[in-house]
Amino acid sequence: MTGSTIDPVDALLLHRLHGDFPLSERPFDDVARELELSESEVLDRLGALLDSGMLTRFGPLYQIERAGGSFLLAAMQVPEGRFDAVAAMVNELAEVAHNYRREHRFNMWFVIACACPDLADATCRRIEQLTGLTVFAFPKEKEFFVELRLAIE
Repeated sequence: MTGSTIDPVDALLLHRLHGDFPLSERPFDDVARELELSESEVLDRLGALLDSGMLTRFGPLYQIERAGGSFLLAAMQVPEGRFDAVAAMVNELAEVAHNYRREHRFNMWFVIACACPDLADATCRRIEQLTGLTVFAFPKEKEFFVELRLAIE
């Protein structure tokens, strides 16, 4: 894989791993056999795709609320001169799953993932104490499942 192109074997691997992941003792070996590869080649290729940034995440999606947990989308209005410092403070917290800069008056958006809603609220308050800035919390009101499958070429 070079630059922004993807080699045909990696494309085939990504296409195969996009849904219907085998639930077995050795799922990568199952995929490898289907694609006529070795298990180590599948794992090496997947690791290289993640390391290169071509693939940013590989893993399951959970409906954490069904297990009693909580995901919370949050936003802050961070003064530009403090953005990097505030981002570092927010990103340091284990409860923060993602943090994105946006071109908007709410210029920092992040996801808080906790074992329960009370801990998510406490994390918002902790971020406010650390940064001196207001955290605007947007709890999920309704979940939608939209599966997006893109052709990988």
